[in-house]
Amino acid sequence: MDKSSKGAHPSLSPVSAALLSRESWKVFQIMAEFVQGFEKLARVKPSVSMFGSARTPPDHLYYRMAEETARVLSEAGFSVISGGGPGIMEAINKGAYAGKSPSIGLNITLPHEQAANPYQDISLKFEHFFARKVMFVKYASAYVVLPGGFGTLDELAEILTLIQTGKTPRIPVILVHGPFWDGLLAWFRDTLVTEGTISPEDMGLIHVVDDPAQVVEAIFKHYETRGFQPSVEEQEILLDL
Repeated sequence: MDKSSKGAHPSLSPVSAALLSRESWKVFQIMAEFVQGFEKLARVKPSVSMFGSARTPPDHLYYRMAEETARVLSEAGFSVISGGGPGIMEAINKGAYAGKSPSIGLNITLPHEQAANPYQDISLKFEHFFARKVMFVKYASAYVVLPGGFGTLDELAEILTLIQTGKTPRIPVILVHGPFWDGLLAWFRDTLVTEGTISPEDMGLIHVVDDPAQVVEAIFKHYETRGFQPSVEEQEILLDL
């Protein structure tokens, strides 16, 4: 085989060529999502990103817990960001909407579960999960995570990874309702730490609380000696997020 032709691709079929063209032009849609997010969210700091299950009904303890936590945060002066959908996301926006600070929804189109709730002062729509995930992190002063499924765990793992690797400044990561999280945290300690896949000090990235007032207390305690505005060094880190 001639090495000069190694790795060369045969001519694309018309269908493949059309698909490649669509993928190339997708970059402009992605750029538009980032620009929209940057322009809207840069003005609402300090903000707290909150997460939880889309499947939780309004009469559930977790729904009420999320609504009250978001309301307390909003009254304390934090803009509150959720995924904009039903379940706990709706509870988050509803609580924040009742408070004095903006209620923000980062909506995304999904085959199931995702329909925008009506409690949003600022509503953004995304097609791409990765663009949406950047917006959750980039302007957040804290992450507050309520009981949820794979999506919630994905967001939790994302922020822990970014902080652990230094790709985002350290912010409070607060898990609400200890009984829900106890098994996962035990596995972190007994398996991940024991096997050496995370360090013992990584467990210190996580706070567990059971009361909405404790969420606000944990956030203010983290920032009591420095304020919410990122330092020059942290701003540089966030530029490369």
